[in-house]
Amino acid sequence: MALPFGRSSGWRYYAGRLLYNGGRLVTYSLLGALAGAFGQSLQMAGLQQVVSIVSGLLILFLIVAPAALKGRAGSFLGTDKAVAWVRQRLGHFFGRDNLGALFMVGLLNGLLPCGFVYIALAGAISAPGVPGAMLYMLLFGLGTFPLMFLVSLSGKFISLRLRGSFNRLVPYAGMAMAVLFILRGLSLGIPYLSPKITHTSHNTTEISCCTNPKQAAQN
Repeated sequence: MALPFGRSSGWRYYAGRLLYNGGRLVTYSLLGALAGAFGQSLQMAGLQQVVSIVSGLLILFLIVAPAALKGRAGSFLGTDKAVAWVRQRLGHFFGRDNLGALFMVGLLNGLLPCGFVYIALAGAISAPGVPGAMLYMLLFGLGTFPLMFLVSLSGKFISLRLRGSFNRLVPYAGMAMAVLFILRGLSLGIPYLSPKITHTSHNTTEISCCTNPKQAAQN
């Protein structure tokens, strides 16, 4: 809703909003690559189940931890300084009246603190490799695209009350995702939900996802 209007009208106005959202998707995908690389290094060490459980616990922490605690964590990690730099650059591009500036605003906006993005990145850590994590974050961004595009066109499309309802649903969606990752890491042998993960003597991993138990025994 805060995107600059400038002298844009007609196709330039809509193109600018599309470029802004496209910038967000690019940043989410790049962040997914970083999360995927981190998760892949842990998976190569044979910690797939641990990664999944830790991802679920991290999501729960992001949901239930007080804002003050998360703020102290940001100060300890130095992310508060990075956020200050991002906001400074955003101010620079907000003052420019061209389509490229709106794309850059979208790129930088993807780096601003957002609980839902943090939840998605925690899940991307346990995605299958860097390409899988990038696709995971790209699909997350595409899921937010329709509503974000409408809001960027005009705040009148979405009432404050409706926006508040969406925000209240975020923790519940995050908790459902966290439980799913934890169950998957526990390797309970539940098809699709918590498949059985076994490590063979040849340094490979077998995941029994949806095979028939009798067929698996024969194999």
